[in-house]
Amino acid sequence: MLYFSLTNVFVRIDVYHATMLVTINAVIGWLYFAAWTVSFYPQVFSNYFRKSVVGLNFDYIAYNLLGFLAYGFFNVGLYWIGSVKNEYKRQHPRGINPVQLNDVIFTIHAVFITLFTIFQCIIYEVRNQRISKFCKILVGIAILFSVVTLGVAAGGVITWLTYLYYFSYIKLGVTLIKYVPQAYMNYRRKSTDGWSIGNVLLDCTGGSLSVLQMLLLAYNSNDWDSIFGDPTKFGLGFFSILFDVLFMVQHYILYRGNSPYQEVEIIVNNDEFSNPKLK
Repeated sequence: MLYFSLTNVFVRIDVYHATMLVTINAVIGWLYFAAWTVSFYPQVFSNYFRKSVVGLNFDYIAYNLLGFLAYGFFNVGLYWIGSVKNEYKRQHPRGINPVQLNDVIFTIHAVFITLFTIFQCIIYEVRNQRISKFCKILVGIAILFSVVTLGVAAGGVITWLTYLYYFSYIKLGVTLIKYVPQAYMNYRRKSTDGWSIGNVLLDCTGGSLSVLQMLLLAYNSNDWDSIFGDPTKFGLGFFSILFDVLFMVQHYILYRGNSPYQEVEIIVNNDEFSNPKLK
């Protein structure tokens, strides 16, 4: 006689206020994916046409690379690695994997386009721009933390899923601070010259759509706790919107049309300085 347990068997029933909102949410998901993906290119094109990266803060680029690498490890691990997915199922037996294919594609693309932007920073005019010591220290701490916790995970002290969650927290932390150097640089120069407003507008669009999707999903399923169930995604959208609004205020109101680097032609008449005596 064959016996089996029904303890872990369950039926998932999804109840929605409106079926149409399910379709709308799916469309919004791909729209914010497209907006965030395309948002990298206005800055890349601006650098190319100017043959210069003057005005683009290098700390911002460094934080971007760190953040997208960390988020990429998390997304790829949770989406493709079987053992990690099994760990997630054990911890959340009735949950759904929060990482989707568009998340993986976005982060991989973000890493490569950020690396290309760094390449532009190497070959184009930079003037006296450098990565700050503070940024180097923070990036170094994040890398050291990742290496140490890798050993801890390999030793079985923490699960690989927990280790990957650390990377998502690194991404969220980077998002909280990565815009600050660029905003301060704009303030110090009293100009947004060299910082693409197209990048800002598309980033704001993606962030707004991301938050809207989470709100609609929470409303439609009557599950408002789900908004904070994915703190990284919510944080990415919310904080990007805040800083994008600041950048738009800087560009369109505070420093509209300002250019901090104006070449002034100085003509010196040697005859005027040849004889300092009053005639």
